[in-house]
Amino acid sequence: MRNAVFCTLLVSSYVGAAEPPLGEAAQRELTEALLPKEARSPQQESQPPRMSFEDVIERALQYNSAALLAKSETRRLIAVMEQARAASLPTLTLGVNYARLDGDRILGSGDTQRLVAGADQVAGNAAVQLPILAPSRWAQWLHASDNVKVAELSAKDARQKVAVAAARAYLLVLTQQRIVEAVTRSRDLAAEHHFYAKQRLEGGLGNQLDEVRARADWQVTEGQRSGALAVLRRAEELLGAMIGHDGPIDVLGEPQLEPVPPLIEAQQEALWQRSDLKLLQVRAWAAARLIRHSFVDYLPTVTGSFAPFFQNPPSIVQPLLGWQARIDIGWTLFDGGLRYGVQHERKAQYEQIKITQWATQLQARAEVRAASYALARAQESVHAAKEAAEAASLAARMARQAFLVGATSSLDALDAERRARDAETALAQAEDSVRQAHLDLLIASGRFPSPQKQ
Repeated sequence: MRNAVFCTLLVSSYVGAAEPPLGEAAQRELTEALLPKEARSPQQESQPPRMSFEDVIERALQYNSAALLAKSETRRLIAVMEQARAASLPTLTLGVNYARLDGDRILGSGDTQRLVAGADQVAGNAAVQLPILAPSRWAQWLHASDNVKVAELSAKDARQKVAVAAARAYLLVLTQQRIVEAVTRSRDLAAEHHFYAKQRLEGGLGNQLDEVRARADWQVTEGQRSGALAVLRRAEELLGAMIGHDGPIDVLGEPQLEPVPPLIEAQQEALWQRSDLKLLQVRAWAAARLIRHSFVDYLPTVTGSFAPFFQNPPSIVQPLLGWQARIDIGWTLFDGGLRYGVQHERKAQYEQIKITQWATQLQARAEVRAASYALARAQESVHAAKEAAEAASLAARMARQAFLVGATSSLDALDAERRARDAETALAQAEDSVRQAHLDLLIASGRFPSPQKQ
């Protein structure tokens, strides 16, 4: 009985307690959830943020994972260089120890007693060690500094690749937007054509075949638009991931690319402006210096040290205060051929880098020539595509007007509209080819991105 009364009081107190009010957003969500499905308000798709071409490149250089990893690798090699440098600098160590024996150790008897070791012993020392002659350590320090320079140029090369990838992603989104616009206009024209065909059928002027054809073409364009929108969203998501944004990114207008240089000038600039060629040049220089410094592996190492100490209480062999100085000489006379093997490996590595550098130079000049030729041909194709799109659009309008007045069949109007749609898509693709070829020529000549942004 008591338990029942207690449970009743507990439930009544819980029901009567004031609940915290819901927030406005939560209340609206709860209200929408309680409504029938057909009565709920449609979910509005959030529009992705829009960014300009310059902002996309700048953000990619700041937040892309490849650029951040390249910076981190540079910092790691700087730390490795500091470790190699430490072996060539003086070191200072300090030590103190305390020992307790069960009693004093005394030698002799009577007046000749001497303390050998006290029951309580406190000793300490400080040691300074300095490499007097250490060519191999100095060479390691120098080579570690060379690796840092290589890593810095490698980071610049990684940033250049990130900028190129971001630029291509931007152009992909821009081109896909043009295709979506063309398909959307075709969808609207097809819907309008179906509307007129249906009106003519209902008014007794048309036939059901024209209406069915118009409806089929309308649905085809609807499917094409949905597919184009899906491809556009993938491109926007790719651009967002490229610049370190968790979501899609929309583009803001045409990119303002630098004017393309003449072919001869572009080929000359490519040999000293491209980041990949600069990186190979520095690697070859560092590998050559490794070969030149191979002789230090055969030189001796001389190290000096100075160590003051104290001992309390002093003993026979250990005074209260003292010091010790020493010089250590080490010289490896035979190591089983290890140094010869290291030297041969360094020479082979240098030859590999020089071959790669030569091949990359050939490839750079070929890329410049190919991009210049592709740009010229793409500009010609854009001119032809513009004329074709204008003619196809005019033919579609004429066929549509003729269909409205009954002078032609629905099949002719649909065919003209399809040709106009294909011409607009071809124009968008041709314009994208011009932008891509323009960008390729700037990349091949080393002008993109600008040295300030790298």
